[in-house]
Amino acid sequence: MSVSPDALRGVTLFVGGPIQHALVPGGMATPIRECLSLTIDQSQRAGATVLSAHVAERFGADTASFTPEEVSVRDYAWMRQCNVFVPVLPVLDGTLLRTDGTHIELGWASALGRPIVGITDQPFAESASHLLKGLAQVAAATFLSTEEIATDPALLVDGVLAALGRTRTAV
Repeated sequence: MSVSPDALRGVTLFVGGPIQHALVPGGMATPIRECLSLTIDQSQRAGATVLSAHVAERFGADTASFTPEEVSVRDYAWMRQCNVFVPVLPVLDGTLLRTDGTHIELGWASALGRPIVGITDQPFAESASHLLKGLAQVAAATFLSTEEIATDPALLVDGVLAALGRTRTAV
């Protein structure tokens, strides 16, 4: 299903996900990079402004040139600036990939009252923590299936709009 190029106009998304634990020799692991790229590209095609460490750090190629202090200050500022946090939480071989920074960002989003539209396997991987699985009980958090988003990226736009209390107009 196609999405209007202005469906998310005026919306700022902070797309998070693993970097450090997703790096392999030669760059970021392909399936993780593809999922992140799809999320970022679909959001931008729908008119959203996207804040992303993956883009800023060229999918890990420039990560070493940023200090921990720079990353922490930048990402916290982005969380305060965004309308919706979109964490991508990849699962490899049935196990949720370690992404400490993204989990810190989930805490920031919750504390700041930012809606969360997460992308991960559904139901949650067995290895996902109780706090992640139960997050929707204390925060405006919904999680979309990685597989369904790959098949129909318009579901991401619908999820973001729903998190903002809006609906998409027909194209």
